[in-house]
Amino acid sequence: MSGPRPQPRPTPRPGVLSIQAYVPGKSSAPGVAKIFKLSSNESPLGPSPRAIEAYRKAGEHLEDYPDGSASELREAIGRAYGLDPDRIVCGAGSDDLLNLLARAYLADGNEAIHTTHGFLVYPIATLGAGATPVVAPETRYTADVDAILAKVTARTRLVFLANPNNPTGTYVPFDEVKRLQRALPPHVLLVVDAAYSEYVERNDYESGIELVATCENVVMCRTFSKIHGLAGLRLGWMYGPAHVVDAINRIRGPFNVNLPAIAAGIASIEDTAHQDFSRAHNRTWLAWLTEEIGRLGLEVTPSVANFVLIHFPNEKGRTAADADRFLTARGLILRQVSSYKLPNALRMSVGTEEANRLVVQALAEFLGSKR
Repeated sequence: MSGPRPQPRPTPRPGVLSIQAYVPGKSSAPGVAKIFKLSSNESPLGPSPRAIEAYRKAGEHLEDYPDGSASELREAIGRAYGLDPDRIVCGAGSDDLLNLLARAYLADGNEAIHTTHGFLVYPIATLGAGATPVVAPETRYTADVDAILAKVTARTRLVFLANPNNPTGTYVPFDEVKRLQRALPPHVLLVVDAAYSEYVERNDYESGIELVATCENVVMCRTFSKIHGLAGLRLGWMYGPAHVVDAINRIRGPFNVNLPAIAAGIASIEDTAHQDFSRAHNRTWLAWLTEEIGRLGLEVTPSVANFVLIHFPNEKGRTAADADRFLTARGLILRQVSSYKLPNALRMSVGTEEANRLVVQALAEFLGSKR
């Protein structure tokens, strides 16, 4: 006799069970007294003191719903960047907005393009919307415009471009981004994810604002999680054409940004001195880490963001996994990036001076170098 027949039950839409769930960087090292978490690209300087004060003040009114359109925050962002607030949408982190864009513009059978080592949220958002993620190869760990264009088909509806890219720290010059936009079919939406743009100090870089201002098929996403140090509040924003903003506002949650996040975001974006301080810290220590780790004989991908990608040899006892275990035992937590198709690398956020120096010393010990 055959066994009992399985009972019918609800099933998710096609694509959902194909998602490899996002796994954040680890944050603990059992048995270690002091932890230096350098796995999530958080600001080592923390948020603006003005943002903390605004957050605490907002805590006195938690019984109130937030402004559903985050109008004061959008106006503050508009003042900071010279943008029309009506073309800005705020979200619970830029991840929220990336998922909303996928929901609004992808359907079953559509395709969305991202690059080999692109942010893991792109394929997750694509599959969640019932579409197919398409991977374009990179060149020297950098998005390649020609490779992206070669993947465009009649089914393409979105192109996700992280600029700078996480976890590689590389970027696409503005002229190349413009070339990509010009070559895309007009119905394909180019999503420029500029989460790390505030750290970039290159003359040939532009975050996407100029392109959005002049094109109907480009949006730019930004975050308060990195240079603003507000990762715990989940706050991001998007600048786009009026017709895209209208579509996103129709499907986003009516109160998708909480009240303390709005208050802290306004205070943070107005504290330009704190942003300058954070940028200067990053400038100094990004260069230092790149040079010092390189002197140990390890390859470091040139980065314009607030992290470095460190490559390890594929030899027993010296692999990225070996290094990760060695560092974790000393309370130094870096990011494994095997899920980004980089099994022989670790990503390290720029930390405090103490953390940065400790990592370099530990890597020297791991490699058997003398300093």
